[in-house]
Amino acid sequence: MRAPVLLRRVEYALWIAGALTTGFCAGVFLETHIYQSLQNKRLEEELRARRPGVPAFPPHARRPLGSLVGRIEIPRLGFKAIVLEGSDSSTLRVAVGHIPETAQPGEKGNFVVGGHRDTFFRPLKGIENGDQIEMVTPNGTYKYAVEWTQVVYPSETGVLKPTREPSLTLVTCYPFHFIGSAPQRFIVRARQIETGPVTAVEAASLHQLTIPTRSSRPRSTAQTRGAKLARNNRPDNRQSYGR
Repeated sequence: MRAPVLLRRVEYALWIAGALTTGFCAGVFLETHIYQSLQNKRLEEELRARRPGVPAFPPHARRPLGSLVGRIEIPRLGFKAIVLEGSDSSTLRVAVGHIPETAQPGEKGNFVVGGHRDTFFRPLKGIENGDQIEMVTPNGTYKYAVEWTQVVYPSETGVLKPTREPSLTLVTCYPFHFIGSAPQRFIVRARQIETGPVTAVEAASLHQLTIPTRSSRPRSTAQTRGAKLARNNRPDNRQSYGR
């Protein structure tokens, strides 16, 4: 009689643990979804209030951590997400993050953005050379074209170095389906091809952001080239998208 009672208690405990885990995941999803929606509305307001010729944020100025940078979009993948300044865990839980030591959108140099492979950057597994990436900011919309992708090991920071021309680098962990701390990094490099002011028509066309969920299997589109990326993708080890 004691064995059936014990098994029943284990069953109840597992049901409770499952319910708590489901509730936690649902809470995280709702928090992210609500935060993205609020930041999207804020960006829309800044776009509408923008005055031609007057930058909403001074060029080359350091942004406060957690401040709104803009929204990144990959039209072919149906992907879009708010970009915040910083790469700490609290930032990357609700958005993708711009690494502060790198260039700002549209500036000469390497504009680097990091995100989690199992949430926002999950769609990157389907990215291809030539795909267009748009970075919508209060200062204007900057368009980039993907030049290459790489899978690298987390021990060098070559892909974070400044570039001669305005470039965009996306960083996430790899493999996409790996359980636990992923051993590699997936890199997307794009060059800037166009920049221009955001019009009122563009601002009015903003719509709801979609929050990707965890991924299943990645496509094998990455090329294994010779650059590497530091484990936390940043010399001071404050980056947290290594999962």
